[in-house]
This record gives sequence, structure tokens and C-alpha cells, in this order.
Amino acid sequence: MESLDGECQSLELLKAQAHAWNHIFSFINSMSLKCAVELGIADIIHAHGKPISLLELATKLSIPPTRNNDLRRLMRLLVFSGFFARERDGNSHDHDEELYIPTTMSALLVNQKDVNVSSFALVMLDQMFLHPWYHLSSWLKQDMLPATPFEAAHGKGVWEATSQSPAFNSLLNEGMASDARFVAKVVVEECGEIFRGLSSLVDVGGGTGTMARAIADAYPHVKCTVLDLPQVVASSEAGETVQLVAGDMFQYVPPADAVLLKWVLHDWSDEECVKILKRCKEAVPSKEKGGKVIIIEMVVDLDIGFPELAETQLLFDMHMMVQTTGKQRNKCEWKKIFIDAGFTDYKITPALGLRSIIEVYH
Repeated sequence: MESLDGECQSLELLKAQAHAWNHIFSFINSMSLKCAVELGIADIIHAHGKPISLLELATKLSIPPTRNNDLRRLMRLLVFSGFFARERDGNSHDHDEELYIPTTMSALLVNQKDVNVSSFALVMLDQMFLHPWYHLSSWLKQDMLPATPFEAAHGKGVWEATSQSPAFNSLLNEGMASDARFVAKVVVEECGEIFRGLSSLVDVGGGTGTMARAIADAYPHVKCTVLDLPQVVASSEAGETVQLVAGDMFQYVPPADAVLLKWVLHDWSDEECVKILKRCKEAVPSKEKGGKVIIIEMVVDLDIGFPELAETQLLFDMHMMVQTTGKQRNKCEWKKIFIDAGFTDYKITPALGLRSIIEVYH
């Protein structure tokens, strides 16, 4: 009996070791995905129109023959991760020859598609965002300053970094714009009732105006304005349907029937969110007059029913802690900052997968 107990204990230890190793090496999944995006593997496979062999893929990617086996190993991991699928080539004399085929997940990596996560992946896996993680343990032992591991790593905060580095600013703007295109499609097609009765809207922190343009195109009666930092507005293209305004949301928000905050408040502390929301409250009329603030953010619920989604919420929260002064919030935390900012009512609609639409009124 002791022998069986010993075997069980050894098996549990081996499982624990494998679990630890998977976490230790999980960065390899991220960097392999980054490699696939940089090479444009999904673009090639989707454009091919039929299953593609490794040799065909290597040729289209300009991979030298000496690297073909290395490409095979990369594709093996990407297939295992679900980004691509494979099938046997029945016409090949080599019974091990595989053909690669696209999946729903690989469609999200195609740059030619309006809805994709490629740009978002590239900015999140950029050295500017990766380097701060090396400072996390030392930062946790410090009292107040620097405010974030990002600041510990770079000597400046994210927004100062964007103002001083045009390359990083461009990369971040494109990453956020790609997510805005993703969200805008769902919001416009599935959640149009939130724009009912509005004649004007200000997208605060709206980046290059992707979200605002999608709303303006779908609802021409809504006059849309984007408020963002000067370096962001300077890199944006003005259009006939959307007005661009350079400014600081902590100081002033242009008046409108509604203010939109998409993925803005998670960048800031509770105190900073209250300041932003107070400016938004000043900008919109009361609920009785049709005014509201529309927030698109996560509402953390670790009992969501899908372990993978709960993990995503926790990972995003850690990302905000390392890069910004912000965090992901649960219902109670959202309610508190709404009350502190002077609002009296709110409604949460979980319509965007991991994210929700929150309508806030005064």
C-alpha cells in the first residue's frame, strides 16, 4: 500500500512539474504567434483557397529550404494551439505529408480583414510592453514610486512614451484601432439601441477615430467627435463624418448627448477614473434629457462559467497593473467609482464577450 501511495505521490509531482513547465514556457506560445503574424502565415493560408503544403507555404513565405523543417516545427505548435488545422495529403507518396487549412482563429490573424487581432498582438508583444515585466518583483517591494513597472523600466509612463516615440505611438494606435474595428462591428450590428435618441457623441480617448467613424457611418444622424491627446490626433486622418479634437480628458470633455469611453478607464486608478467621469458628467445632459456615458470595458466575474475567460480577465488585470495605474473591475468596483463621480444610475449589458456595455446616468 505504501508503494501505491508513493507512486501516486510521484505521479502528482510529475504532473505538477509539467504544469509549472507549461507556465514557464507559455511565452513561447505568444512569441510563436507573433512570428506567425510577422511572417503573414495566416494571410498566405487564407489566400491560397485550398489546403496548402509545407513546401508551398515555405515558397510563398520566401523561407529557404534549409529552414523548412524549422517552419514545420513552428506550424506544429500553431496547429496544436488551434490557430491552424491540418489534414493528410492523400495524393502524396509521403504518408506524413500534411496540408494546412485555416480556422476561425486563423481568420483573426489575416491582415486584409477589417476584423483581426494582428496589430493588437504586435503591440502587446512589443519590447516596450515586455521589458516592464522584468521589473515586477522589484517594483512590488517599493512603496510609492515609480507608479508602474513600465515607468520603472523606461523612466516614463506609457502616455509620455507615446509622445516621445513616434514608432511606439504608431504601433499602439494601430493596435487599438484594430481592436476598435473588432468591437465596432459588434456594437453597430448588435447593440444599436444604445445610440437611439442621440444626436451627438464624443468618443473620449477614441484614438485615430476608428470607432467613431463606424458609429457615424451606421448612424449618420449622430454627430461624432473624437477627443484624444495631441500626438494621437496628429497621426489621425480627419474625415467628413468625424471631428477630431486635441485635448486632455482630465481637464475638459466637449459637450454632447453621450460620451463614449471604450477601453479607457481600465488604464487609470479609481481616483483618476472619478476625475475623468466628473468631466464626462459635466459634458452630458441628465438622464431625463437623454444624456448618458457609454463605457465599454470588462466587468470581472471569475464565476463566468468558462475557465479560459476567467483566466483572460486575470491576465488582462495583470497587464494593466504592469503597464498603467489601472485595473479591471468587478460590479462593486464600477458602482463605487460611478457613485463617487456623482452618477445615480447605471446599466450593464454583457454583449461583447469578455467586455460589457455600461450605460451610466445622472
